[in-house]
Amino acid sequence: MTRARQAGEAPAPEPYATEAICGRILERHRDTVSVRKAHVATANLARIIEAVLRLSSRQGFHETSLRDLAKASGLSMGGLYSYFDNKNTLLLMILTEVAQTAEAVLGNPPPGVAERPAAHLRWLIETHLRLTEAMQPWFVFAYMEAKGFPAPARRIATEGELATERMFAGVLERGAAEGVFAIEDVDLTASLIKPLLQDWYVKRAKYRKRGTTIERYVAGVTDFVESAILARPAQSPPGSADRDGRNPAAVP
Repeated sequence: MTRARQAGEAPAPEPYATEAICGRILERHRDTVSVRKAHVATANLARIIEAVLRLSSRQGFHETSLRDLAKASGLSMGGLYSYFDNKNTLLLMILTEVAQTAEAVLGNPPPGVAERPAAHLRWLIETHLRLTEAMQPWFVFAYMEAKGFPAPARRIATEGELATERMFAGVLERGAAEGVFAIEDVDLTASLIKPLLQDWYVKRAKYRKRGTTIERYVAGVTDFVESAILARPAQSPPGSADRDGRNPAAVP
């Protein structure tokens, strides 16, 4: 049972707010962080990671020094070493959180959705886009900096992307087997969907300039994908429904 919040107590952070994300990082890396007070460690990790994401977007992670990071975060060099021993450890903290959060969120569809491939695909598209909307700086960092990562970090980034594609491929394969989707190459189709999802967080300025909302982008990607893969029998009686109980001709 959730404990009632006491008067004057700060509300819990949103699950994808930096503070909440850094709380999860602290739990995963408690053996690395020497600061014992969880609330202090979480707050300072948030300052550090917000600074490194901001600096990386301007000058690149490789070009960002620990001295730059200390100045931007307001912590001393010694303070930084209370949280990680070098930049690569900090990098792995960020990439692991991105990969594991995506896997946890996308791997947990609502009850009843996973049994219906078309509904599951729509849910995956929207959930992926809304997750990257909430964690945009994190996902942009993982995408834009990947080529310069050392091998262990590059493997985490690559495996995270492949894990997402496998989730989509699994839904597409089930839908094809049930006759919901008409797909010749499931893996290729999953790999073609992924760039449509990445474009939203990587090229945000383009969509902002056009006034494209996330709702419109979700609908546009869903329409585009469904128009390409939904099976449409040559002879369907008027008003016939697909496996989701919807008229294929009326899919939004």
